[in-house]
Amino acid sequence: MASVIPAAGTLPWRRRDGRLEVALVHRPKYDDWSWAKGKLDPGEHACVAAARETLEETGLVVRLGVPLPSAEYPVLDATGGPATKQVHYWSARVTGGTGTLEHEIDEVAWVDVRTAHDRLDYARDREQLLALVRADRSDELRTWPIAFVRHAKAIPRGKWSGDDRRRPLDAFGRAQSTTVSAVLGAYGVKRLVSSSSTRCVATVEPYAAARGLRLRTRDALSEEGFAESQEGAVAQVRRLLERGDPAAVCSHGPVLPTLLRVLHTRVAHSPERGGIVAEHLRAAADESMAKGEVLVCHLVGRGEDARVVDVERIDT
Repeated sequence: MASVIPAAGTLPWRRRDGRLEVALVHRPKYDDWSWAKGKLDPGEHACVAAARETLEETGLVVRLGVPLPSAEYPVLDATGGPATKQVHYWSARVTGGTGTLEHEIDEVAWVDVRTAHDRLDYARDREQLLALVRADRSDELRTWPIAFVRHAKAIPRGKWSGDDRRRPLDAFGRAQSTTVSAVLGAYGVKRLVSSSSTRCVATVEPYAAARGLRLRTRDALSEEGFAESQEGAVAQVRRLLERGDPAAVCSHGPVLPTLLRVLHTRVAHSPERGGIVAEHLRAAADESMAKGEVLVCHLVGRGEDARVVDVERIDT
């Protein structure tokens, strides 16, 4: 049985003079035009690899948007045996970087969609392009994310004699917090709101420290505050919807289902994706997110016009 080689990449896009453009990369080794992509590092999540590989190949820092169709094709593994390469793709917007090229890439070209369709060397790469165009025509491409994070694994309640709000992460939870940080970075999170409980703060604090972001703590997002009144926690989500900035909310298992139901009422009525997105949100709320799990909601619009167009669940 052929082995599977996981990889990830992006379709960076922009609008120039009202025209949609995408970034292609040229590899001199193969003399081909394709998307920025590469293999996952051991233990790395595909979304993190997609952003990392794009930076390494193009010198551009990107923020991941909606997922695009994946691609599978036969290759040879390190031993020369048959393997299948599986590449996960995302749309992406450039947020920084120098544009300095890596040695495997000798040119990055921003071109319009028609030119990209003609220049791509592999038919399989056109599937992602067509999906990007469909999202653009449906006004579901210019998105921003809210990432809902359930705190990482903490010391069990039975082994902690102090105030439960001060219960810390265990060693596994601290490792999860590092992974959570990498995931939030891939989606360009700029605003962090967390339950004031130690285990929540510690889950997202590494990301805040790495990015120099202010971590806003709210008692309303704690289990104790939520038990007194649910309105305060719901209000935090509504404020984020009003702002429309890439954001993350870290809270607890009993709190998150109510927060996710706020988003469930805002699922876009897309004939292709609406039902699937609604089901993903419903499942996350009903089944309870795992500790350390990140659920990324991709939204368009803000305030009362904010609509969820896609959802991703990422275990850490």
